[in-house]
Amino acid sequence: MTTNKSVLSWIDDMKALVKPDQVIWIDGSEEQLESIRKEAVQTGEMIKLNEEKLPGCFLHRTAENDVARVEGRTFICSRKEEDAGPTNHWMDPQKCYKMLYDIARGSYQGRTMYIIPYSMGPLGSPFAKIGVEVTDSIYVVLNMSIMARVGKKVWEILGDSNDWVRGLHCKCDVDPEKRYICQFPEDNTIISVNSAYGGNVLLGKKCFALRIASYQGKNEGWMAEHMLILGIQNPKGEIKYVTAAFPSGCGKTNLAMLIPPEGYRRKGYKIFTVGDDIAWMHIGADGRLWAINPENGFFGIAPGTNEKSNPNALASTRKGTIFTNVALNKDDMTVWWEGLDKNPPENGVDWKGNPWNGKTSKEKGAHPNSRFTAPAKNCPCVSPEFDKPQGVPISAIIFGGRRAQTTPLVYQSRDWNNGVFVGSVMASETTAAAIGAVGVVRRDPMAMLPFCGYNMGDYFAHWIEMGKKLGDKAPKIFNVNWFRIDKDGNYQWPGFGDNLRVVEWILKRCEGKTDAVETPIGYVPKPEDINMEGLEDQVSKDTLQQILTIDNGQWKKEAEGIEEFYKKFGNKLPKELSNELSGLKARLQ
Repeated sequence: MTTNKSVLSWIDDMKALVKPDQVIWIDGSEEQLESIRKEAVQTGEMIKLNEEKLPGCFLHRTAENDVARVEGRTFICSRKEEDAGPTNHWMDPQKCYKMLYDIARGSYQGRTMYIIPYSMGPLGSPFAKIGVEVTDSIYVVLNMSIMARVGKKVWEILGDSNDWVRGLHCKCDVDPEKRYICQFPEDNTIISVNSAYGGNVLLGKKCFALRIASYQGKNEGWMAEHMLILGIQNPKGEIKYVTAAFPSGCGKTNLAMLIPPEGYRRKGYKIFTVGDDIAWMHIGADGRLWAINPENGFFGIAPGTNEKSNPNALASTRKGTIFTNVALNKDDMTVWWEGLDKNPPENGVDWKGNPWNGKTSKEKGAHPNSRFTAPAKNCPCVSPEFDKPQGVPISAIIFGGRRAQTTPLVYQSRDWNNGVFVGSVMASETTAAAIGAVGVVRRDPMAMLPFCGYNMGDYFAHWIEMGKKLGDKAPKIFNVNWFRIDKDGNYQWPGFGDNLRVVEWILKRCEGKTDAVETPIGYVPKPEDINMEGLEDQVSKDTLQQILTIDNGQWKKEAEGIEEFYKKFGNKLPKELSNELSGLKARLQ
């Protein structure tokens, strides 16, 4: 398949370590993938779904102890501990390699080694990166074939280069006590043992596309970010692109696949999805920031996805999709999850494989973190620029979180460094769905807290450095909050498709076509500058005014929380950010 000496030498080392019974090189052909799918159905690893209703779709169940990312078992193994920083778990690389190799040794005996060459980003794009994942899991082979560009062409592009990411995955015994997901940024290496679930084993996803890539980006002068990429076409046919970062549970996928409100659709507005999760951003030849989506599919959370919340995501799952840990309807071999519709199957099987009657059972049919892996090309609003090697030019960067009060519906940062400050202190309040007290503010800088592959203080400094390089061509930075609630606990903003009204204001600000009110935290819209046509019955003028208002008292408290949070970065906190905090405090007085 390849004559690349660095690849062949590493594969030989891995074979000697894990001792597979046989080795299969994945060539990306439909014939090979189809034979692997058939094998998965024969062994019971996958269940074939209704070919008429869900063509090419399968259901997979993981072990009950293996249903989510495990941040407590995820390590950044940099040579120096300070390079991992205060927000990551660190282990000495030599010690970690020894521990992982001892766990992995001989673990492929009686199993097949699959070698997956893959490109993160469009094949041949100057911004794409190549990885090789070795795995003993058919689930990984079939999911990676959806999530990345997989196959022979990758070897041609790689040639003799040593610039590729090594990934070893061993299911072992799926033992949670020996489960480790370890990134070695200086070695371009990822090792995952004792898991067979999504984000822990699809090594191109968070492990490579964020943890390793963020480190590569710092060294090479680009950015790997946990962001959606969205195109908005106006009635004149002009398309502007934005990226946006939100912690989980804040509507990221819904924004990425937004359906414009009726009034906007009539005028000719269209939305195009370039990416729903990860953006790699580079400075183009024109000096602007350009973004590609390194992924080729969507790895979405199933519960809550329905015709109302996200029809485009649902449509993406109708063919060629792998569902993980959802419920099965035995009557017609289709799938179901909480929030899909009000008709759970009576003759069902739950995510654990037990008989389940959705009408009478108190147990959930689908795991709360159950997933779908769907090809991006299935999405009705996928961008025509999806495979464009150069990516798309970015006009605005949007940060957001879930705040009941404090943060207004939208505000614009004062400049780039102030925008980095806004992103660095991004926060959400815990909801009842999370363990622990409700309403506790959790800071998740740029939504990268679990995914930054190096010291977060250095990561902030890299953002500031990128701003210097971009100069006056830098995208404008904004913050949104769809989650303001009134004294009765009701959301004051309708969200979903109506969020386009806020994005429209953001784009007008980028083009200098609308005014704003200066406040201590940044620039807030005048209520009359947000298009409320068709929303008058839902959101009164008073309510809109209220969710755009800044309460200095609340923000003084917020500033105290930020000061406390910043302490953990010590002397790694860029002085630009401590200056921004001082400036905020002064303006609030």
